[in-house]
Amino acid sequence: MEGEILRDDQWERLCEFVPGGRKGKRGPRSDGCRFFNAILWLARSGARWRDLPEDRFGPYQTVKRRYYRWIEAGVFERIFEAVASDPDLEWLAIDATVIRAQAQAAGGPRKKGGLETQALGRSRGGVGTKIHAVVGALGLPVRFDIGPGQQNDMAPACGLIAGLNADQVLADRAYDADRLHDVILEQGGEAVIPPRCHRKYQHSYDKVAYKNRWGIEGFFAKLKQWRRIATRYDKLAANFIGFIKLASIMLWLK
Repeated sequence: MEGEILRDDQWERLCEFVPGGRKGKRGPRSDGCRFFNAILWLARSGARWRDLPEDRFGPYQTVKRRYYRWIEAGVFERIFEAVASDPDLEWLAIDATVIRAQAQAAGGPRKKGGLETQALGRSRGGVGTKIHAVVGALGLPVRFDIGPGQQNDMAPACGLIAGLNADQVLADRAYDADRLHDVILEQGGEAVIPPRCHRKYQHSYDKVAYKNRWGIEGFFAKLKQWRRIATRYDKLAANFIGFIKLASIMLWLK
């Protein structure tokens, strides 16, 4: 499956950010490429940790522990920031999508803060997580965040586009709020957002540019091809967003 195994050119771009590759007396201390391939296999297949093929990737316990260490150390965050450091800001598109949580993921430990602390919330469709994302003019992710499934789309919107000086910001009617318009204008951009029907003044917007919202919809479609993301299996938010960062990194390296 495409994206399950790193190509040589992709690994060359990633290897400098991968910790634990220093050599000892018996050779390299760890095989960073094999570990990365193991996480890609899990993200693509949606399999359980214990289903990881040991003959290809080694003991699943070792891979699992290392993944959790990378999450704590912010390794995936650093890699994503490096590969996504030069986005095309001709326009930005912002939107959100809901991911349904598998039953065991929805039963996260209360000592960790309960459902909402772990970006889980109950809506009409059940317990889920909402992914908020911003993509650039090439349809590649620039920023993203997660929240409970019932969270309002506008909740993280201003923070997601803050500091991104795009020519235009595209969004649907759910984002038609004065505070978001103000942030966009302050950054020198144009808000391409249809007005809500209850607005007294129905502002105009660039209907031709609005068609470029295919970028954010296409990103979510590609993201959900990763089965570990299309359904949330992780109890903790940090572990789930780690797979989102991994998929986003691979989209940039494609």
